[in-house]
Amino acid sequence: MKSWTRREFGCLTGAGLLTALSPRKALGQAKARVVVIGGGIGGATVAKYLAASATTIDVTLVEPRQVYTTCFFSNLHLAGLRPLEQLTHGYEALTRQYGITVVHGSAEAIDPAAKTVTLNNGSTLGYDRLVVAPGIAFRDGSLEGYDEAAMEIMPHAWNAGQQTRLLRQQLESMEDGGLFVLVAPPNPFRCPPAPYERASLIASYFQRRKPKAKILILDAKDSFNAQDLFQDAWNRHYPGMIEWLPAQFTGGVTAVDPKTRSVITVGATFKAAVANVVPAQMAGRLAQQAGLTDQSGWCPVDPVTFESALQPGIHLVGDAIIGGDMPKSAFCANSQAKACAFAIAADLAGSAQFPAHLFNTCYTYLAPDDAFSNAISFKPVDGKLKSVLSFISKVEESAEVRRKAARAAEGWYDAFTHDVFG
Repeated sequence: MKSWTRREFGCLTGAGLLTALSPRKALGQAKARVVVIGGGIGGATVAKYLAASATTIDVTLVEPRQVYTTCFFSNLHLAGLRPLEQLTHGYEALTRQYGITVVHGSAEAIDPAAKTVTLNNGSTLGYDRLVVAPGIAFRDGSLEGYDEAAMEIMPHAWNAGQQTRLLRQQLESMEDGGLFVLVAPPNPFRCPPAPYERASLIASYFQRRKPKAKILILDAKDSFNAQDLFQDAWNRHYPGMIEWLPAQFTGGVTAVDPKTRSVITVGATFKAAVANVVPAQMAGRLAQQAGLTDQSGWCPVDPVTFESALQPGIHLVGDAIIGGDMPKSAFCANSQAKACAFAIAADLAGSAQFPAHLFNTCYTYLAPDDAFSNAISFKPVDGKLKSVLSFISKVEESAEVRRKAARAAEGWYDAFTHDVFG
């Protein structure tokens, strides 16, 4: 994989995104029904771009929540740097501007033969094409003692909203000098740099408000995404505050005890003042129930159309899929969703399909004024998504470059969420 400079990659991705975002002209005269299950980043993007591609597609988006709170940037809320309300988005523009029917309910079952979706109120929706964006679920039994009741004491905060508020409240209530324990999950999981960004930003909060506090990261892995950038930042910004213990050192986390807020590894028990436990993950429950997952627990798809490799006529996007080199990130879900929308529109129109430009671009905070960025381009190769071009920040970047990245991240968030939710 070739490495590019930020400027070179920016020129390439800018041109590619203009191509990817160009809507197709109207399709044939017959109305086609497309149902999209899941109103997160992937699902909302598919719905919007399908509705924008032609007036001859009826798009219905099924999502139980009235509003969506982004997981990305939620670490800023945990650090007291951004109110959760600024991370919350509604679906009104999708209906008002694009004519999408938004059904606030849960999809309980899919019948691929009848091409229907059954909702939690007993009603059914028929479809010509179905897109499922089910997100993630936690693997049952991956950590002994960690169940729904434990989540209210040792929150994961990996689905933004109530869990994010809970963890923030616990951090605010924690006494100075307390120990914050973060359990980082095994690969693959949603947003690979997020646990370590979380530790970094919570450390910045502790510096301001609880300078005697300590952070312990108990990892299920022996290395992690952008490790050199994080550990360099921890040494610069938070000397002596953050300790990272890999699985090879602890033997891995095996259990938790919510009553004592203890995290248990093969070799030791760690008692926390606040514990943030992020368990092992897999595709969302609906994908499992509908036969869309393989033995890995994730959903294999065609890398051009994002049609399920297991259930023809059903497409999948977002964190639930097996994305090859593409990580499980919001921008990847958005990029996949556009490719999926254009593929469905082309198929319904009977026109040629072309592999779309697929990208991941994101910013990760190391401190409030220190962020790094990456940009990666992907293309289908031998039935898998492979990274082909990349820009990734380097350890030796200047403080001014990192400050500019932190400022750019704010604009990135606003532009990105506007692209998704209108």
